[in-house]
Amino acid sequence: MKVLVLGGCGIQGRTALYDLASDQTVSHIICADLQFDELSKIEAFTNMEKITTARIDAEDKSALLNLYEKVDVVIDLLPKEFKTHVNETALEAKVNVVNTSYMYHPEALDKKAKEAGITIMPECGLDPGIDLVIYGDARTRFDSLSVINSYCGGFPEIKACTNPMNYKLSWIWRGVLNATMRDGRIIKDRQIIEIPSAKQHDESFVHEIEFPNLGSLEAIPNGDAIFFSDRMGLTETIVNTGRYSLRWPGWSAFWRPLKKLGFLSEDPVEGLEGTVSPMDFMEKHLGPQLAYRDDEKDLIAMINIFEGLQGNKKMRLTSHMLIERDLDTGILAMSKGVAYTACIVAKMIANGEIKERGVLSPMTNVTVAPFMEHLKKRGLVIKEKMEELDN
Repeated sequence: MKVLVLGGCGIQGRTALYDLASDQTVSHIICADLQFDELSKIEAFTNMEKITTARIDAEDKSALLNLYEKVDVVIDLLPKEFKTHVNETALEAKVNVVNTSYMYHPEALDKKAKEAGITIMPECGLDPGIDLVIYGDARTRFDSLSVINSYCGGFPEIKACTNPMNYKLSWIWRGVLNATMRDGRIIKDRQIIEIPSAKQHDESFVHEIEFPNLGSLEAIPNGDAIFFSDRMGLTETIVNTGRYSLRWPGWSAFWRPLKKLGFLSEDPVEGLEGTVSPMDFMEKHLGPQLAYRDDEKDLIAMINIFEGLQGNKKMRLTSHMLIERDLDTGILAMSKGVAYTACIVAKMIANGEIKERGVLSPMTNVTVAPFMEHLKKRGLVIKEKMEELDN
């Protein structure tokens, strides 16, 4: 099996290279990026003999085509603004692609992918990704579902909470900032509630949830939960559903006044040279202060809660997963959740375990049992509890 990793020198990309190089069924990996200095961070524990590098500009279609023609599957870990270009090139090259980004309107691309005879699997990371596989599994275990609540977030272990946010970076800081300005939709007591980004951190929309061995975590609305209940065909019967980011308590209290004062605006600040926005300033000023030290762990906490009927019994299924950074390799917990998932699904497509063509979804097209076994082999264990509720 031959695999191309776009963005192979990034935080997630390096973890993907390590995972792929550890697999005997993978013979060759192309790491495509603009620079390769960061590869030195994985050389001590990665089979580098399988890896070759290719310096490319992701907007150069001919360069992408040349690389696509050499592989069985592409793992796209580039920023989301390249997604359309990457997918269109895959259609021309007739090569399968996996990425980790949301895809909200796949209909046109789905038709083209089927015509090209390829598989494009978006949303194959941590969140979205692992959570959607759990969604699909839960759908089959209930006769009907009334509650779907999903929680996931990355944050430092307690001893690494050394700044007022109690937060450090395990992915792109600009992406974190953008996520603090994300519109959302939830269903509460059967009512659809629109949450504009300006109110995302308001106390009325934020709550706390208990996580095993960690205690209370803050849950902040994160995007459109109804998009997924629609895809499951359940919105008409859902009583409560939401998707939430998890942080240590105090995260929303930190951001509320800054948002009101315009520190996350992308409009240029008048009176300054150039076109610097408050968001630009926050990115450049705070980002360098939020790096993990080599002896500090990041954590990933994920909880998914489902309630519904099994026969005439009202049941609740709760699944949770905690991922920690590996200090021996330096691989971050976030990278494990994102990159391992992308690698697992890419290999399932390349080896024929996933045969369907078109734009697929982890919620409907990834077989649960083997996927969970692949995660377990990598140290990612999802624990669950099924309990009967009082009617």
